[in-house]
Amino acid sequence: MKGKLKIAVDAMGGDQGPSVVVEGVVEVIPRLNQGEELVLVGDSERLKREIGVFSTNFLPISLVHASQVIQMDESPITALRKKKNTSIAVALSLHRQGRVDAVVSAGNTGAVMASSVWTLKRLEGVDRPAIASFFPTEKEPIIVLDVGANADCKPLNLYQFAVMGSIYARSILGRRNPRVGLLSIGEESSKGNELTLEAHRLLGRSSLNFIGNLEGKDILTGDVDVVVCDGFVGNVILKFTESIERILTTHFNKHLRSNLRSKLGALLLKPVFENFRKDFDYAEYGGAPLLGIDGVSIICHGKSSPKAISNAILVARRMVKEGINEMIKQRLKENGIGKRGNG
Repeated sequence: MKGKLKIAVDAMGGDQGPSVVVEGVVEVIPRLNQGEELVLVGDSERLKREIGVFSTNFLPISLVHASQVIQMDESPITALRKKKNTSIAVALSLHRQGRVDAVVSAGNTGAVMASSVWTLKRLEGVDRPAIASFFPTEKEPIIVLDVGANADCKPLNLYQFAVMGSIYARSILGRRNPRVGLLSIGEESSKGNELTLEAHRLLGRSSLNFIGNLEGKDILTGDVDVVVCDGFVGNVILKFTESIERILTTHFNKHLRSNLRSKLGALLLKPVFENFRKDFDYAEYGGAPLLGIDGVSIICHGKSSPKAISNAILVARRMVKEGINEMIKQRLKENGIGKRGNG
């Protein structure tokens, strides 16, 4: 990477509007290096007012105007065709032109994904980009992909997901030799549907640290670093996992308020509950990268807090500095996948 690092942030994306995004951008600035800059894309007049809320003389922030927004309930494809000056489209156009090094958005997930692929194109050797998400476990966080970009996959797609996930886990999570598992209905190599059976054979012949099939119960044990599955299954798992913290908190609160003794115990256990919530809080991980595109695009949760936006910016920054895409291309070539297939 040459020159100053610049990251574009879709300031109009997300359920809570630009105020939350701007706050997250301002909060992350002390953690950036000198010369690094953030580019806010959206309604420039409104963004000026949002930035003006913060009492500071100088912020390494520039504004790029975008007159349109893709709403969370809009059809991504329809919106992309009809709206040419949306904040996400403008941000990704800046990336394609080389004016920024990465893009972060908490906007409509389908629109961010589709626009990223359309604008930035795919990496050499990648048939289908995949959304990679952090999952909490009994030990350290792991990566699961795909969690929603591809409902229907071919074995080669899962193989490429495994390569991309392994590179990401090594560079971002610091796993020296990431363990890769294939999600199936049984640990035996003979278990699964046609997709997982053939993917198992491909992974078994690769140079990856493939540990075999995983069952659903194995995902959160922390005994694997990368879990590979198609986007349909991955998205179901993601949404289910997001509900775990909520339902456990609800039951804890119900029982802890049942009598005076329980209420007193709850006061003593409050720090423990706060740490528990932190482990399951997506804000701690920022956003999910769309791996396999010729650029860096981080997709945040629609309800992202300022902390989540800040952490997503840091993830984007690290992906750029680590050169994730170059490593993915090289690893695919080493494994004989130098050209796209028919996936």
